[in-house]
Amino acid sequence: MSNYFVLRAEGGAWERMRDAWLFAKSILDGGKNVRVDIKELLPKRSLEQNAMFHAMCGEIAQQRQWAGQKLDGEAWKRLLVDAWAREEGRVQGHIVPSLDGQSIVNLGIQTRRMTVAAMADLITWAQAWAAENGVRLSDPHFSESRRAA
Repeated sequence: MSNYFVLRAEGGAWERMRDAWLFAKSILDGGKNVRVDIKELLPKRSLEQNAMFHAMCGEIAQQRQWAGQKLDGEAWKRLLVDAWAREEGRVQGHIVPSLDGQSIVNLGIQTRRMTVAAMADLITWAQAWAAENGVRLSDPHFSESRRAA
């Protein structure tokens, strides 16, 4: 049995700690030990970051081919995340055989689990990749003035 409780700086922390204690106490009352971990809660990537990155992947898909193939935005997303992770030295997951044994599956990094800071780094990296590879990003988020900033 496990659960987690989020304490927010803007209030309500005491009540959430009380809830956590009551939960822990119910386990202790059952004669079992409890482990308590406390760590900083880093915010996940924002919806704006997600939309920005997906728009960028779509534009790359319209303008570039990879390995002689026209790929969709989702495929470019996977390629960009993989290349960024390698360059940054991040753990990327691993490749495993498919359930039917007919192909391979990459169990890599998922952007929905990224922090705001990691997603910002990925977006900046992808913008640089696009510029270095002749991709013109027309989305307002990627204007020339913003790239120079």
